[in-house]
Amino acid sequence: MSSRTHYRACNLCEAICGLVIRVEDDEIVDLRGDPDDPLSQGHLCPKAVALQDIHRDPDRLRHPLRRRADGGWERLGWDEALDTVAERLRATQRRYGRDSLAVYLGNPNVHNYGSLLFGPPLLRLLKTKNRFSATSVDQLPHHLAAQQMFGHMLLLPVPDIDRTGFLLVLGANPLASNGSMMTAPGFERRLKELLARGGRLVVVDPRRTETARLADTHLFVRPGTDAFLLMALLQVIFAEQLEDLGTVASYCDSLAEVRAAVAPFAPERVSSITGIAAEEIRRLAHDFVAAPTAACYGRLGVSTQEFGGLCLWLVNLLNAVSGNLDRQGGVLFTRPAVDAVAHFGRGRRGRWKSRVRGLEEFASELPVATLAEEILTEGEGQIRALLTVAGNPVLSTPNGAQLDKALGKLDFMVAIDYYLNETTRHADIILPPTSALERDHYDLVFNLLAVHNVAKYSPPLFEPAPDARHDWQILAQLHRRLDSSPLPARFRHWLSARLGPRGLLSLGLRTGPYGSGWRPFGQGLTLKKVENAVHGLDLGPLQPCLPDRLHTPSKRIELAPAIFLANLARLQSRLEAVAASSSSIDSTALLLVGRRQVRSNNSWMHNYPRLMRGKDRCTLLMHPDDARQRGLHEGQRVSVTSRTGQVEVPLEVSDQMMPGVVSLPHGWGHDRSGARLLVAQQHPGASLNDLTDDQFIDPLSGNAAFSGVPVEVRPGDAATDKMPAIESGGS
Repeated sequence: MSSRTHYRACNLCEAICGLVIRVEDDEIVDLRGDPDDPLSQGHLCPKAVALQDIHRDPDRLRHPLRRRADGGWERLGWDEALDTVAERLRATQRRYGRDSLAVYLGNPNVHNYGSLLFGPPLLRLLKTKNRFSATSVDQLPHHLAAQQMFGHMLLLPVPDIDRTGFLLVLGANPLASNGSMMTAPGFERRLKELLARGGRLVVVDPRRTETARLADTHLFVRPGTDAFLLMALLQVIFAEQLEDLGTVASYCDSLAEVRAAVAPFAPERVSSITGIAAEEIRRLAHDFVAAPTAACYGRLGVSTQEFGGLCLWLVNLLNAVSGNLDRQGGVLFTRPAVDAVAHFGRGRRGRWKSRVRGLEEFASELPVATLAEEILTEGEGQIRALLTVAGNPVLSTPNGAQLDKALGKLDFMVAIDYYLNETTRHADIILPPTSALERDHYDLVFNLLAVHNVAKYSPPLFEPAPDARHDWQILAQLHRRLDSSPLPARFRHWLSARLGPRGLLSLGLRTGPYGSGWRPFGQGLTLKKVENAVHGLDLGPLQPCLPDRLHTPSKRIELAPAIFLANLARLQSRLEAVAASSSSIDSTALLLVGRRQVRSNNSWMHNYPRLMRGKDRCTLLMHPDDARQRGLHEGQRVSVTSRTGQVEVPLEVSDQMMPGVVSLPHGWGHDRSGARLLVAQQHPGASLNDLTDDQFIDPLSGNAAFSGVPVEVRPGDAATDKMPAIESGGS
């Protein structure tokens, strides 16, 4: 019996926890956290076991499939599959124009450095303006604020959680996520260390989350109103002359404009709309600026709302005017070994708009909320073909039922994915890549967001089958078949394909901030040095780096970009409307928010028995008073209805919810015919995005507004004991 020990980083979520995997005769016999990993220090969440479950999953596709006329599936060879895809995509664009093809990139692409390196060249080659991704599902406001204030969409401030004295968390649950847009594995340990050193944790959220239960202060806030709270905090700071920009003061512009903009938003004016008492807002403002060091962190709940762009701008402003921007213990910018800021575009905005609704592009992508209507609306420029890469937008984008309908209208669809799921069931051809354990890994994205600078390379654990293809190989081979560009351009792509992700990574490390570059032989960071450090390399804590790292034309921080100041009119109008109404809050209305679960990951980890065992987790959380008013009780199936759809789910009554707010987890709804997620068939749940609204977006950024969707909740069908069974597609 052969035995070996393998070290790697888990790439299922943003936490990139270090793993120790023991293998005997090509079978995993033990998987645990690596105590010597400099970032995660032994932390491991339950999702990590899914790495081996995915690898061995009998439902995972391992060969290209083509959909037959009868709805079943037949196996294809790789050359025939790739040739057919290239021919159909080329034919569609020749007949209907470049924009008749759309591309959707799902979240797993950012966890796969091969896809990150070989996806963009293919997208540039296709030259379609109809590009979409998960970015406009959950994080676009972060990038917009960074681009406008600091000059680059990837210059994202990270809370210095390990040294801060005061952490203010808005719309985030890092105890479940271990950080999102903030890579911080072992977040519970980090929070307990914060509290042990006399620091404070304040959580503002419409649910008393796992993180809020550790906090010394939790404030319920009405969904979609965080921008009003942030404006009020800033108003108190300026009105009482508490602002202090600290070390960044000499290279900040437009402080006077910020002072004038926040003046109308006194705590007494915003209290009724936020649900937070004016004295609580004032106390929070005073405590934040009085703390020796402080960091404000806002995530999904603030970015996925109709004022998401404003929220992320205001979060950055609060950190700046309290003297905590680019400060140890405040928020800092990372210095990763491969600097994505240097290799990816800054992010331009508004160069074109969507055909139907006129939504603006950002960083060459349109908001995904407009994808379905661009397929369904006839006329010149209509989307007729779609390429999806590692995405399930039917379950992860707003008004999923409408998109489900739209995908059935396409002339041609191809999916690079290893599951037959709610989205890929519409594909004409599915091209399945290898699993995570069959390819190497280096994290290009989440080292950019980590709370400590590290570098770690993970070699493949298992050899892929001889006829398997990695994601990057599929993308590169499609590129080669579609490329008719001049010879020099084709040579560059050929060279990149010859080098592969590993060769390009080696170049990135050598030319990065710690790399060998032009240093004497043997000095500086190389791929070999990273590879030899099996637990990962500790590159040190985050350090102040401004103004050198700024990418604005002026090399100064733009505190008051024009697009944000102009958008404040929406906020002011809403505030005035509430003040003018006789009753600011409709007591019969319920507002829907999502929630994250530690044993789940978006829409694609519900097929693994070890994660799904136990009680049904797809439940609607509701405050006891709201349940009592509607005659509802614990465990009852209830019908939840919005403008776009209706679902039935079990009710869970809990005082962790703010009155007037209900919560449903995202990623469920595996009850559409044709999917083959066998475990999920037993507990299909209901899709949050059958209730969210594709017309409900943040007009500033184009991001979907999932937080605060109006819904009605009534008793469900008493005769309905379970969701309909899924019809399995043939293979």
